Amino acid sequence: MALRPIICIPDNRLRLVSAPVERVDDEIKRLMDDMLETMYDAPGIGLAAIQIAIPKRVVVIDTAKEGEDARPICFVNPEIVWSSEEKRVYQEGCLSIPEYYEDVERPSRVKARYLDREGRENELEADGLLATALQHEIDHLNGVLFIDHLSRLKRERVWKKFEKIARRSANEPGHPAHDSREL
Repeated sequence: MALRPIICIPDNRLRLVSAPVERVDDEIKRLMDDMLETMYDAPGIGLAAIQIAIPKRVVVIDTAKEGEDARPICFVNPEIVWSSEEKRVYQEGCLSIPEYYEDVERPSRVKARYLDREGRENELEADGLLATALQHEIDHLNGVLFIDHLSRLKRERVWKKFEKIARRSANEPGHPAHDSREL
């Protein structure tokens, strides 16, 4: 297992639509292991492969509370096949938008179809935090960020803030983007 760097906005790769996985093989299992290690280290409760710059339809989630045993779930090619009309608001954050949280309204219950770690087809009915996390991570697979559920004004403010941070960091001496020499 290996820790992978998490990409953050304004990195436009986060807007890519991830490609379906043809089959769950050793490479995909290694990817899931790396994603879990990266997610736990961050720390977070969910991670989509695109967040580590791999545009494949793979998601890992663990909603266990601190002090509880880990309960990781790996989803390959997940899709929401049903969602409740009843809505619920959760304060969401994202490892690709560090230290920014906002209330987002989503269906309170969903049913998802996916392949598990062994490549078997499964369905899962989820509610509460798991339902929110699953919808949030599947959004990532479709190039959608949780800030896209906010007003245009809030979304633009967040995006500009992170663009400014990225520019400032690119101008720091020693940063590859600051080096004016050609390769």
